[in-house]
Amino acid sequence: QVQLVESGGGLVQAGGSLRLSCAASGRGFSNYVMGWFRQAPGKEREFVAVIMGSSSRSYYADSVKGRFTISRDNAKNTVYLQMNSLKPEDTAVYYCAAEFSMYYSTVAHEYDYWGQGTQVTVSS
Repeated sequence: QVQLVESGGGLVQAGGSLRLSCAASGRGFSNYVMGWFRQAPGKEREFVAVIMGSSSRSYYADSVKGRFTISRDNAKNTVYLQMNSLKPEDTAVYYCAAEFSMYYSTVAHEYDYWGQGTQVTVSS
């Protein structure tokens, strides 16, 4: 069983930056693929970024590529999402998710565990 707790959301002006953190409890953190997803009001949950367990290979949605960076610290059981050059369309609740897998996924229902989400609001 893995529990995930996100933090770091808030209100920021367009062009600003935020760093989200997701702390995981439970064993074997490095065996989990970690993903970030987001959901805006009235929209479906969408993939943002994913990072592999031990190799730290990452993959991004086109909408955030070059602006967001996902990273992880397996010693601290934590995954991060550094968000730069934020835009109003990045406004959403951001969720981290864990998947016990050797392969990454961009599909929400393939993830096993989810955090409660953290609100990110970007003003224009």
